[in-house]
Amino acid sequence: MSDDLDTAIDEVRAFNRLYTRLIGVLDYPGRLHTPYTLSEARILYELAQRERAHVSALRDDLGLTAAHMSRTLGRFEEQGLITRERNVHDARHQQVSLTAEGRAAAAELDRKSRESVARLLARLDRPQLRRLREALATTRGVFSGEPERVRLRGPGPGDLGWIVQRHGVLYANEFGWNGEFEALVARIVGEFGTDPGYERAWIAELGGRPVGSVLCVRDEAPETARLRLLLVEPDARGFGIGDRLVGACVKFAREAGYRELVLWTNDVLTAARRIYQRAGFELIAERRHHSYGADLVGQDWRLTLRGR
Repeated sequence: MSDDLDTAIDEVRAFNRLYTRLIGVLDYPGRLHTPYTLSEARILYELAQRERAHVSALRDDLGLTAAHMSRTLGRFEEQGLITRERNVHDARHQQVSLTAEGRAAAAELDRKSRESVARLLARLDRPQLRRLREALATTRGVFSGEPERVRLRGPGPGDLGWIVQRHGVLYANEFGWNGEFEALVARIVGEFGTDPGYERAWIAELGGRPVGSVLCVRDEAPETARLRLLLVEPDARGFGIGDRLVGACVKFAREAGYRELVLWTNDVLTAARRIYQRAGFELIAERRHHSYGADLVGQDWRLTLRGR
């Protein structure tokens, strides 16, 4: 056994002991004040994520024996938490669904679990939480082989400055635009948030790090919102982040009561234009201009959110 592997084994075991102590797994039912053991809670949680589940698939997903699963489901059925039926395509296999009582029990268990973790994390400040999320994302990726997880959130300290900095760097690198563009972005960011309730910003995270942004602000035209500063880092493209950011902007604008959502872009931004088209925006005007040290074709796009 190599020294690196031997050290990693010790570190994983030490982490397991620490985490077990932190969340009280050894006293799980008592800590959450529920009648369920840890394995019963896991089964309830998994069933709550599905309309119905094949018993064999559920057993494999959770790594439980057939006997253990059968006993647990039997108790759940006696308690009125589940119903069982034969698979219509193969009578040898059972399907399980939560009853209304079962879903209520799972929801209560989930609520108490979240509260327990919230108490655990309450002692951490924002930088510590970010470090923790990044480490957890790395761990999940290493053991699951799954792609890094994308998350949209509101801007935190430093994020608005990050939007300005990344726009300036990326557009200079990709299109050769000069400092005029970064100055424009700085002005837009500086004016953001003057109309609370009708303006919103989103930061996209991939694996715990910021990789994208978009703003929804009130436009000068009545009942109109404007989408601004859509950006996705080059190494984060291909995860559908741009579509998610624009989708969040459209959803917010509609819920805020705007009649339409507009945006201005340039024809060289082909990837962004495809995102706008997929979201339902229509090109309504084009105009040549010289800005940021380049000859460009500016474009106005519009999405109707509700009738007049």
